[in-house]
Amino acid sequence: MNTLATTAPSSTSALVHPSIHPDERAAREELAACYRVFAMLGWVEMIYNHITVRLPDSVTGGEKQFLINPFGLHYSEVTASNLVKIDLQGKVLDGSTYPVNPAGFTVHAAIHDGLPGAHCVMHTHTTAGVAVACLQGGLQQTNFYTAQLHGMVAYHDFEGITIHADEGPRLLKSIGDRNAVILRNHGLLAWGQTLPQTFAILWTLQRACEIQMATFSMGQAIPVSEEIAQRCTRDALQFSPEHGAGQDVFNALVRQVDRIDPSYRN
Repeated sequence: MNTLATTAPSSTSALVHPSIHPDERAAREELAACYRVFAMLGWVEMIYNHITVRLPDSVTGGEKQFLINPFGLHYSEVTASNLVKIDLQGKVLDGSTYPVNPAGFTVHAAIHDGLPGAHCVMHTHTTAGVAVACLQGGLQQTNFYTAQLHGMVAYHDFEGITIHADEGPRLLKSIGDRNAVILRNHGLLAWGQTLPQTFAILWTLQRACEIQMATFSMGQAIPVSEEIAQRCTRDALQFSPEHGAGQDVFNALVRQVDRIDPSYRN
């Protein structure tokens, strides 16, 4: 979501939290780690795009409160303490001096509020993701990764920069109950019950787009049949809570981040 805030931080100094609920601390560390994972994978768009998580009721008392990246920082600069806590209107709740990109949270707020299972929402502008989002026909059933997303991908037509709240109901209607979303002419989005599950969905969607872009550059692709795609999606267990829902993959990537720079925990 590429709009500019009126002010931006000039340093990466973190907000000090004198007392914090352990569940919020855990959520902050996991989300900050995810931002660093995205940076390591190259899923960055300068200072733009967002990963958001809803804080648990143990922290908020049932209120809908979220963590989002401070606008103006690169993903490699995000830490547990400089993440910003906001409400559904984007109002800062933790005294952070960092701005929040209003265009960034419009889509996220609609999904968090309208889909009860949307604990985490991720949005990217990767080259492969945007390319497929701009392609007539979108994602096509031609590779190993698309076959694992049969019946899971939704599309939402481009309405311009997402700063208008009235787009929310139309977005929710487009999504339905599908966790992988292609925002036409725009990029990729995923939502899920946990951050690792959301990551697993987005990673699979991203890989599907990368392989499609590479395949189409060489010629005509071999289609995967509906029967085989249905079977692949049924047999693929990486999104299932009963099989970890991506936790093992996410943990492996966090271990790589820890070896590179563990400062996200601060």
